[in-house]
Amino acid sequence: MTLKAINPVNGNLVAEYEEMSGEEAAAAVEAAHRAFLEWRKLSFADRARPMREAGRLLRERAPQYARLMAEEMGKPISGGIGEAEKCAAGCDYFAENAETFLAHESIPIEGAKSFVAFQPMGVVLAVMPWNFPFWQVFRFIAPGLMAGNAGVLKHASNVPGCAKAIEDVLRDAGFPQDLFRTLMIGSKAVDSIIAHPHVRAVTLTGSEAAGRAVARKAGEMLKKTVLELGGSDPYLVLEDADVEKAAEISTKGRLINSGQSCIAAKRFIVVEPLRSRFEALFAEKMRAAKMGDPLHEATQVGPMARHDLRDDLHRQVEQSIAKGARALCGAVIPDGPGAYYPPTVLTDVRKGMPAYDEEMFGPVAAVIAAKDEAEAIAIANDSEFGLGAGIITTDLARGERLAIAAVEAGSVFVNGQVASHVQLPFGGIKNSGYGRELSHYGIKEFVNIKTVVIAGG
Repeated sequence: MTLKAINPVNGNLVAEYEEMSGEEAAAAVEAAHRAFLEWRKLSFADRARPMREAGRLLRERAPQYARLMAEEMGKPISGGIGEAEKCAAGCDYFAENAETFLAHESIPIEGAKSFVAFQPMGVVLAVMPWNFPFWQVFRFIAPGLMAGNAGVLKHASNVPGCAKAIEDVLRDAGFPQDLFRTLMIGSKAVDSIIAHPHVRAVTLTGSEAAGRAVARKAGEMLKKTVLELGGSDPYLVLEDADVEKAAEISTKGRLINSGQSCIAAKRFIVVEPLRSRFEALFAEKMRAAKMGDPLHEATQVGPMARHDLRDDLHRQVEQSIAKGARALCGAVIPDGPGAYYPPTVLTDVRKGMPAYDEEMFGPVAAVIAAKDEAEAIAIANDSEFGLGAGIITTDLARGERLAIAAVEAGSVFVNGQVASHVQLPFGGIKNSGYGRELSHYGIKEFVNIKTVVIAGG
């Protein structure tokens, strides 16, 4: 069996890699465990040296890695360069801050010296998706390795070259050869890796179905999980919003990574007095976004990662239109090769339509009307997902109040595009998963939080 990378622009084979046997994958886990036994003994300063070098190499090789992302999953080249540079920043951040984040925490009790120590767990399995093929991995591996853990990666099967490149850059940076290993395996082999006695925990970014499957097996094996799953992020456009600014934020939020992002804006809940002006501007900006070859620097929207994903998205659009939604732009599969789908705005979207109820993983926006703030919040929260959300208003105090107390999500951004930042915790609630990545919260997800008490101390 082989893992194949197919270029979504033309359907050509980019590369193929032999799938590991079960014995080979198990041997890689065992090698990672042996590397961990030595790595955990090193000081933070010793761990930081190769981590900083990884950041330097990521910046140096950013054009090379961006081209690889474009060829394997269609990411526009400018986005790929930005992704590699963001990974580098993550390496730098955790190299600089891990020791502070994991310093002993003194908690006095009567008659004893007592504190909390944070110690590495061992080998952590990362099951990662194709849409941000470098960043999704580095936002786990930078804090994970700095905490003293080892990692094994089961990447999405359509980006095997990215998976191999990540292993290579870490080795080139000076990390022990087996501390991080890419497992060239398919999804059916994941359960056996979770069950391996040297795998201590699992982190997954992906679909709700994949998250349930991994959580089920990890639960059976009594192993901790962190899950970052799907999202149907609402952006609330309140009646006092600057319409031009709202349309600009909404367009950028919807088209990030050609619309293929868990935290891309997806549902645009507009209070009625602004609806017609917002829709007109929004559709104009979406229509103007340049769709084309991801290797061209001017391209804003590349192809979707696979033809089947494009076809599934179009089915959701057609079903929504059949139930009464209207297309203000897009909604037609273009002629010619490539898994392209045009930026699309649907309006008159209501409950019971795929555009309202389901995650639309591509450049399709759903505009939903609300009569006032209260109804807008109710609609925003009327979702099985809870990853990110946006609020657009000129009243910053109002936006802050609603962000804190009203909107159900792991992240809420006022007057800005929802994004992950290495300094801030990232994750969701409800069917968007649990646990947090990034920041000091993320680095503590996969450590043993150990209480130490010395009587009479």
